[in-house]
Amino acid sequence: MAARILSEGVTASLGTSSRRFRIFTHRLRLFSLFGFAVWIDASWLLLAALITWTLAEAIFPGITPHLAPATYWWMAAAATIGLFFSIVFHETAHSLVARRYGLAIRGITLFVFGGVAEMEQEPSNPKSEFLMAAAGPAASFLLSAIFFGLSAGAGAWGLPAAIQGMLWYLGFINGMLAVFNLVPAFPLDGGRVLRAALWHWRGDLTWATRIAAGAGNLFGIALIALGVFDIVSGDFIGGMWQFLIGMFLRGAAAASYQEVITRRVLQAVPVFRVMNREPISVASELSIAAFIEDFVYRRHHRSFPVTRQGMLVGCVGTEQAAKVDRSAWPITSVERIMVSCGTDDVVTPDADALAALGQMRRTGRSRLWVVQDGSLVGVLSLRDMLELLSARLELEGKSPHRSGMAPR
Repeated sequence: MAARILSEGVTASLGTSSRRFRIFTHRLRLFSLFGFAVWIDASWLLLAALITWTLAEAIFPGITPHLAPATYWWMAAAATIGLFFSIVFHETAHSLVARRYGLAIRGITLFVFGGVAEMEQEPSNPKSEFLMAAAGPAASFLLSAIFFGLSAGAGAWGLPAAIQGMLWYLGFINGMLAVFNLVPAFPLDGGRVLRAALWHWRGDLTWATRIAAGAGNLFGIALIALGVFDIVSGDFIGGMWQFLIGMFLRGAAAASYQEVITRRVLQAVPVFRVMNREPISVASELSIAAFIEDFVYRRHHRSFPVTRQGMLVGCVGTEQAAKVDRSAWPITSVERIMVSCGTDDVVTPDADALAALGQMRRTGRSRLWVVQDGSLVGVLSLRDMLELLSARLELEGKSPHRSGMAPR
């Protein structure tokens, strides 16, 4: 039972503010809290079902024995809802402090490993990093004290044992969430606190991230080993969760360090130094049939810029073509189906490449049209920026896995 409680606490506590993990594929917006959109990924429903089942069948019968099976199930459902709001409360604390220091938050998303506050950028100094990271565990400790107090009050007031047990569990799991998050292993909150301290000490964000991410990697390995041990010992569910969480932490730690290296390489690099100066564009008078045959099938992209005499006049892709009956493709021009290019589709040549990368991540686009005075002068692709990153690291003999400093 203890291993199962631990696995739930570990899962719930992976609520770390981040801007790196775009792993959400099917999510639903639930509500807004203090101006932050709260989303739930479909994967969290799997977690909620597993937690509810484990609480009803194993946890609550041990905490409050001799109750009816139906009672354990409503206790489990209520506790799962309480856990949901506990994670949101934890992430909201991160988000409020981040906003206080000028860091934009795209929203809060709950997914299979807990919750994440999606930041647009990294903190600009150690103080904001420290306070933002510490806010989450502090909020969870506060909730833990409140739920334990309510549990004690429920007993004094003579409320049913089921309510006492459910409140006790929420106090316990919030305390565990806070303690686990304080482990000094990036990207957990404790790892961010460690990075802030190292950053303040040496004034080197890259070095601090490398050390904190290394700690996260080691902690991930330890969780994997513990998970394997528990599986062999007979606790398959608890062991498997610890194994998966360890794998997730290792990947997240590596991505965190590579993110810092990327920022150092692309910082102050203008788009025109990275863009392709010979963009592939579609003439507005071209038929849909020719567009599909000569562009979509040959270039293997889903969207293209549309030009007229070198001027960008719109965007067209498979989504627009699919709305037209195939029999009309040969006689319908691209101009008839193209849509206006929004601000998320374009970038200027003098824009910062790092800002353009953030724009791609925010919108999910892998290419941006580079426009100057209305003319299409290039295309910026994610592949081009990755090649620049690889080339600069190779030329300077540095690797994000071996070096503590990024190339300048």
